[in-house]
Amino acid sequence: MTVRTLLRAGHVISMDPDIGDLPQGDVLVEDGKIAAVAPEIGADDAEVLDMTGRIVIPGFVDTHRHTWEASIRGVAPDATLDDYFVDILDTFAPLYTPEDVYAANLAGALECLNAGITTVVDWSHINNTPAHPDAAIQALTETGIRAQYAYGSANTSLADYWFESKIAIPGDDVRRIRDTYFASDDGLLTLALATRGPGFCVNDVVASEWGLARELGIPITVHVGMGRLAGRFGMVKQLHDLGLLGPDTTYIHCCYFSEEEWRMVADSGGTVSIAPQVETQMGHGWPPVMKAVEHGLRPSLSIDVVTTVPGDMFTQIRAAFGAERARVNAECWQADVPVPATMLTARRMLEIATANGAHVAGLEDRTGSLTPGKRADIVAIDATALNIAPVHDPAAAVTLSADVSNVDTVLVDGLIRKRDGKLTADVARARRLVEESRDRLLAAKAAKGEKAAR
Repeated sequence: MTVRTLLRAGHVISMDPDIGDLPQGDVLVEDGKIAAVAPEIGADDAEVLDMTGRIVIPGFVDTHRHTWEASIRGVAPDATLDDYFVDILDTFAPLYTPEDVYAANLAGALECLNAGITTVVDWSHINNTPAHPDAAIQALTETGIRAQYAYGSANTSLADYWFESKIAIPGDDVRRIRDTYFASDDGLLTLALATRGPGFCVNDVVASEWGLARELGIPITVHVGMGRLAGRFGMVKQLHDLGLLGPDTTYIHCCYFSEEEWRMVADSGGTVSIAPQVETQMGHGWPPVMKAVEHGLRPSLSIDVVTTVPGDMFTQIRAAFGAERARVNAECWQADVPVPATMLTARRMLEIATANGAHVAGLEDRTGSLTPGKRADIVAIDATALNIAPVHDPAAAVTLSADVSNVDTVLVDGLIRKRDGKLTADVARARRLVEESRDRLLAAKAAKGEKAAR
């Protein structure tokens, strides 16, 4: 029996150039797939969701998030990148149990859904034991979010894993995870490899991790060109010299790239993820959204770490929009030249947060636009709220006015995950578990400190 849901009479921003925007439109969902998008659709047997006063968009795609850090939200509000390595990766990460990872991924994925993020690349560099990835994947599965689980290294010692590390991600365990959870690449969850890359690892480790990903046919995601720690490494140039560049790799941050490195990424078909709030706040460098666009790339946005920044896409959109327009305006004023035609617009930011995100995550055939045939990852924004109404430009209303409180309805793969502003999940349980995890981690940190002081 076909299950149908009809989103009726919303302002539809499809992000599909062939469909465009419908000031009053319907979206029909059949068995988890978008069946039709039109001004009016008849479907008598469908469950009808009244979208009057709502702006209907594709779900946001977060292309890089360390979801396991939800238990330690806000512990490093003033951190630089250098501080983060010490305060998070060398202090809290070694204390994480599988139960902590489960609690954080559960709460973190629900946080995403609540904010209209229907797809997340979970950059999970917390695999201290084989039970850790199992816990992370279990939590993602339970929430019903679309996710690319990016299997990362352990983090039990900063010296062992981030300073010319000689320890590779364990191939046997990645193969186990692949066989156990990701035998097919067609599911709601897919697999990637979260690598550390040159500068952080010796070349043999870099080559072995890239080789592992390509053996398994899974994408690669790596931090590059950020701040004093990695900006000097010339990581893309090193990868090029090792013969490892390819279209299967996402480069995160990219704040300190040479022109040669930008060309290398573009020429190899690589993709780019930018975390603008973290980059401006923690000292990674200017978020290079315009640079990516100027080199023919389709940049995406990501949250990165809730230890230091908010976990919603609205924040990232505005951080990128404000920072890049400020930088470009200042440079053009100084040079006494007009601003370029590539100057970011409010509409472009919505494209970056949806369609571009799906492209970078390798899921553009499934999500990122309201296109018949794609999976039904749909978000409705309440445009009757006082922080949005009256609406003149619906795309700008989403990117520059809306916030998490306006996310009224969320569907992932056709299933309703948020209705009338409330998540359908057991939020109380998720909050209890993540608060218990916080308390346990703080107690373990205190005990470790007391032991070291003796």
